[in-house]
Amino acid sequence: MDSVDPVVDSVIETRGLTKRYGGGHLAVDRLDLTVPAGSVFGFLGPNGSGKTTTIRMLMGLIEPTAGSAAVLGRPMPRAARAVLPEVGALIEGPALYGYLTGRDNLVRYDAADPTADPRTRRARVAEALDRVGLTAAAGKRARAYSLGMKQRLGLAAALLRPRRLLVLDEPTNGLDPQGMREIRTLVRELAADGTTVFLSSHLLDEIEQVCTHVAVMTRGRLITQGTVAELAAGTRRLAVTTPDPGGAARVLKERGVTDVVVTDDRVTGEPPADTDPAELNAALVGAGVRVRAFGLERASLEDAFVALTGEGFDVAG
Repeated sequence: MDSVDPVVDSVIETRGLTKRYGGGHLAVDRLDLTVPAGSVFGFLGPNGSGKTTTIRMLMGLIEPTAGSAAVLGRPMPRAARAVLPEVGALIEGPALYGYLTGRDNLVRYDAADPTADPRTRRARVAEALDRVGLTAAAGKRARAYSLGMKQRLGLAAALLRPRRLLVLDEPTNGLDPQGMREIRTLVRELAADGTTVFLSSHLLDEIEQVCTHVAVMTRGRLITQGTVAELAAGTRRLAVTTPDPGGAARVLKERGVTDVVVTDDRVTGEPPADTDPAELNAALVGAGVRVRAFGLERASLEDAFVALTGEGFDVAG
């Protein structure tokens, strides 16, 4: 059996990873992805962008058409038997036994793990239920659970033992805002404990609030990857506060500023890359526009996504 490398800089690494389904549909197109150890890595893209297909290849559930994938320093799917005990995963919603209680579902999951000590099983199950806020509902049958409760139970199954890597596919699906906040807090706690978290989502603010790194997918292709701060910093918006917003907008457009947005006494836009912001400020003043505040501000991840893809995107679902 392959052993898992004890120390790797990248817990996930793909090169040219490709999946083409019957009929020629290209779900994932030559993906080069690097997930640093210790990161909370957001895998961001609209539904249908290839995120789940990628995760299924990483976990050895489907074979790639071309390219390679390594998880915890070992090739997948060949090293799946060595790698998967170190990985907790919640993919496309949990597979649950509806006739069993939430607690008994977790007992069954744990019993299927040949490395799990049966003497401490009940304690592990109780701790996992507590971490996802399901202790009070542990005695209810899973068929009576809401979608959000089922998501929590699936996450609890992934947390039954310490993991080096946690892979979560849309983990807040079906949760109310309070439940979403709780899961985000849990992800931060897991990362603080040393677990690398790979979190797939179509929600921009989910990625921006909890992740340290991000990769952006669209139509099966990787658009960019890096730290969240780097990605947002690559798109900086000009912001002008003025009692003459109409005049300011006109002058800025004449000077090549694009995506100009006027909100009350505030005008924002994308400045040309080759223009000194001081020249724009001088142009405003020269045109008689009263400028109360002027500067460049960090764009949001949403601004960066739109700039990269030209597409709109879900912000909060």
